[in-house]
Amino acid sequence: MSDDCLFCKIVKREVESRFLFEDDICVVFKDIHPAAPVHLLIVPKKHIRSVNDLISEEESIVSHLFMVARDMAKEQGVDQSGYKLLFNVEKGGGQVIFHLHLHLIGGWKR
Repeated sequence: MSDDCLFCKIVKREVESRFLFEDDICVVFKDIHPAAPVHLLIVPKKHIRSVNDLISEEESIVSHLFMVARDMAKEQGVDQSGYKLLFNVEKGGGQVIFHLHLHLIGGWKR
């Protein structure tokens, strides 16, 4: 964990957030600036700065994030209508908080 990382503080419950899901590997909560009707963040408890900082031993964490995203999409009712899964990588790729996290975005009416 990083002392100055917002997501580490959320994981440690030092910053208030309502978890929609939690297990030993990750937490899920709503994005405070949603880009869609459903916009969740799937955040590993382990501090990993970015996709660029992943090591092979963390492969199972990333896989787990995708499986949790799949389950959360179903729980949120967007699994059949469709959704996006997105990692922003580094500043040029839109990453604002430097703690790996997966966006689940969906719920648009088409």
